[in-house]
Amino acid sequence: MNRRTFVGTLSAAAVMGRLGWAADAHRIEKIGLELYTVRDALKKDFEGTLSRVAKIGYKEVEFAGYFADLKNFNPAPKKTRELLTSLGLDAPATHIPYSAVMPENLPRVIEASEIIGHKYIVNPGIDEALRNTADGWKKAAEAFNRAGKETARSGIQFAYHNHVIEFKPVDGQLPYDILLKECDPKLVKMEMDLGWAHEAGTDPLKWWAEYPGRFPLVHVKDFEANGTMTDVGKGVIDWKALFAKADLGGVKHYFMEFDDPKSPFESVQASYEYLEKLRF
Repeated sequence: MNRRTFVGTLSAAAVMGRLGWAADAHRIEKIGLELYTVRDALKKDFEGTLSRVAKIGYKEVEFAGYFADLKNFNPAPKKTRELLTSLGLDAPATHIPYSAVMPENLPRVIEASEIIGHKYIVNPGIDEALRNTADGWKKAAEAFNRAGKETARSGIQFAYHNHVIEFKPVDGQLPYDILLKECDPKLVKMEMDLGWAHEAGTDPLKWWAEYPGRFPLVHVKDFEANGTMTDVGKGVIDWKALFAKADLGGVKHYFMEFDDPKSPFESVQASYEYLEKLRF
């Protein structure tokens, strides 16, 4: 074997080794938790709850409720960041109410988000008065574009989170389609709640194919055949099929969520164990 052949053989072996490692590692690298799942425990013991989440194995969390009171952030952003760091947690995203999207409130949210380390600011629902007409959804899209410009100045991406209503026609149009068409793709991304999308009878893969790369965040929420929410992996959603196409949607962060579990931490544990073992 000459030198060139020898080097080529080593290179081929290295490539095969990398491919084998990549195939084995086709999984969720950092499993996240939407903290709405443990909201009651969080209110009673913020530090202790985050500590339990970290001990289970979660690496990322998404805040919900932290910005409900725009005059009082508790704990303070700096203390929150220090706690997250001490527990080895990242908080790449937070949910904010529609009122916080407004120009008079958004700067305070952005300032706190910068301190905590959020990379995404997400609105999970518009005012009810806007939901009943296509023009209402277009007005929301305008507000999101304005918000996206503001958050972008701080290096933060604005995004929107769906429920079921976005997939029910209004004035002959799907609100989700309106948002995706009216929102600037650079300024506004989507956090697709895969569980609610399933309950709405829509196919996430269809949306990912039509609007590739616009879904950096997903909520991982499962349902039984009768429409009852359950632990991830115990329902009917085919997670392997969805996650195998995650690159098409541009998915970067996966947040497990269960809205009203009987035993929140048991659900958080069971869902984590399923997702940790999942390969796709």
